[in-house]
Amino acid sequence: MIRAETIDEARSWAAGHRRAERTIGLVPTMGYLHEGHLSLARRAKSAGHAVAMSIFVNPLQFGPREDYDRYPRDLSRDEGLAERVGVDLLFVPPVEEMYPRPPRVTLKVGSLADRWCGASRPGHFDGVVTVVSKLFHIFRPDEAFFGEKDYQQLRIIEAMVRDLNFSTRVVGCPTVREEDGLAMSSRNRYLTPEQRRRAAALPGALAEARRLCREGHTRADELAEVVRRALSNAGCSVDYVAVVREDDLEPVEKVTGPCRLMAAAVVGETRLIDNVALVPGRGD
Repeated sequence: MIRAETIDEARSWAAGHRRAERTIGLVPTMGYLHEGHLSLARRAKSAGHAVAMSIFVNPLQFGPREDYDRYPRDLSRDEGLAERVGVDLLFVPPVEEMYPRPPRVTLKVGSLADRWCGASRPGHFDGVVTVVSKLFHIFRPDEAFFGEKDYQQLRIIEAMVRDLNFSTRVVGCPTVREEDGLAMSSRNRYLTPEQRRRAAALPGALAEARRLCREGHTRADELAEVVRRALSNAGCSVDYVAVVREDDLEPVEKVTGPCRLMAAAVVGETRLIDNVALVPGRGD
């Protein structure tokens, strides 16, 4: 595995693979790798790509009172994990390499960021698409791999690619979960054992709502209430619970087609997000 810290090194590596007519798969991360990240690299590897993984804690996507300074970092650990799953290039630029001066031009997300996590974290998705667009320009990957846990982010990046005519294909990959159902996240390490027990109410409630939908309970307000009640009973602070169309993230009153039940909650000081696909059933 090659380690690159500069944009020129990363571009040179990518250009060499293109000359050799080898496709490139990109896995953007903020590090402190877990099985969710590693599953993306395996997916890219299985597609036959030369795999580039970036590790960059992007300051543009953190608000002034968020956890940028304490976001978990362990580069030596991450390097070992990345190499074991077959990553070919690990791109680990310092902040001054990606932003040698305060950016004067950034991207701004439209209506897809008005609700849900975008309402709770103003400017967050603008920072996400800005850094992802930079990575796409650096590597020009054939495919880029993102987890479905950050579902709103996935849809926004797909929209960026479509609207700005990137040639990269965005590949959404299933959420990887802990044994108790909690979606894997680098921020899970913030949770105390007692908070971890309470946090498990989130995936449990989403799974219950999905089951009810399959049994014919398709009213969005009823499904959302199942999740809100379970989170409140577990002592979690509810940020939002929403049933939305998968394509444009607009809220629905009833599940009649492809929808997602998305939720965000705070346990202690840790904000957790999760979602499940809803498949309507006809009941008995």
